Amino acid sequence: MRILGRAFLFCFGLLLAIPAGFTALAIGIVVEPAARELVAALGIAGLERFLSDLWQDGAPTFETGELFLAMWALSTTLLVVPPALVALIGEIAGLRSFVWYGFGTGALTAALPWLGRAGERWSDGPALGAEARITTLLFLTGAAAGLTYWLVAGRSAGRRQPSPL
Repeated sequence: MRILGRAFLFCFGLLLAIPAGFTALAIGIVVEPAARELVAALGIAGLERFLSDLWQDGAPTFETGELFLAMWALSTTLLVVPPALVALIGEIAGLRSFVWYGFGTGALTAALPWLGRAGERWSDGPALGAEARITTLLFLTGAAAGLTYWLVAGRSAGRRQPSPL
């Protein structure tokens, strides 16, 4: 019966943690100029692809389904995978520390873009500063999701403590 309760708390915790991370990311994008520029650049890249298809072939092959799939994959990678992975490890190991959930989810979320560009050259100068601010924004996004999960389900993870006699 305890397993069913933990499974419910796991799902409910993630159900609240993912929107908390999304909210933190949305606020960060509004506040941070480098993040706004990145979102604008991604939007312009999609528009350029659509227009180049339109001008070359006359009929665009760019479909909204592709755009939806790309946005879904990006949001799943940044907002769902880190809190779910950290929560699963925390539940299995019985970890109750808010540091594990907050710092672990934040570090994993911040590390994902850096891991994805393993073979690419690192930027330097002003671009490095913008990348550092975006990495900080991603860390705070993950930390918000991880701490939300900890508040809902992480504080009671693991086995019950034996009652003192």
